[in-house]
Amino acid sequence: MSATNTLIAPAAELALTGPIGSFDAYIERVSRIPVLSREEEQRLATRFREQNDLEAARALVLSHLRFVVHIARGYVGYGLPINDLVQEGNVGLMKAVKRYDAGVGVRLVSFAVHWIRAEIHEYVLRNWRVVKIATTKSQRKLFFNLRRMKKNLAWLNADETREVARELGVTAAEVTEMEQRLSAHDLSFDPVPQADDEELHEPAAYLPSPGADPAEQAEGEDWDNNSSAHLIRAVQELDPRSRDILQRRWMGENKATLQELASEYGVSAERIRQIEASAITRLRRLLPGAAV
Repeated sequence: MSATNTLIAPAAELALTGPIGSFDAYIERVSRIPVLSREEEQRLATRFREQNDLEAARALVLSHLRFVVHIARGYVGYGLPINDLVQEGNVGLMKAVKRYDAGVGVRLVSFAVHWIRAEIHEYVLRNWRVVKIATTKSQRKLFFNLRRMKKNLAWLNADETREVARELGVTAAEVTEMEQRLSAHDLSFDPVPQADDEELHEPAAYLPSPGADPAEQAEGEDWDNNSSAHLIRAVQELDPRSRDILQRRWMGENKATLQELASEYGVSAERIRQIEASAITRLRRLLPGAAV
């Protein structure tokens, strides 16, 4: 509950004192924070917007924490910790306070519900499954509405599928696909075997080796041999000095430096670099398509 404690800590200034030992204690504390009247809310919002008064913003946030709890409880069916749902909703509440304009004439509670739900939705989508279940806008809409619209735990029939699709503004195929996703479960890719189970059942045991195909192995070996033979013949086409520089710079275990070769040939290091670059360019022409 450390994250919740962090959020509720500023409430000490509103006579909320003492440690918070459980989520129930958190709920009890936030329920004691007075609800603001419309006039108080407008005054605090104006102070924050015009004067950047953080104390006013804090008072707005604290007075609506109970509302976040109320919204978060609607998402407990997804199997995620309620205190984490509340934490994410509190983030949405703070974003709403930052953007709230009392001059529009709408109460903060009506304005903030969108931001609170948006943060909770993001948290649910990130954590409900290991594999992300909804990525597009229509999939997100289906994810959060399909469970609510289903009358029972059975699969939707064709008429029910069309009705859900019509109400949500999506296709019947999208409804069926999301229903299948919702009914699926995550499986461990590498499960821990039972003590008395001698067989390998994890999916990794049935994956083919990348180099298991004999045809691919033969093709790869043939390509390597041909490439080496072509490279050797191409190098022989170079003049002795260029061949020596290129071999000692790139084909030996102990690669020579430009300065070492320059001292040996009695030229500058820049001249050695030019000879090397010219030799590589010629090899590229002799070996079309090869990376040298």
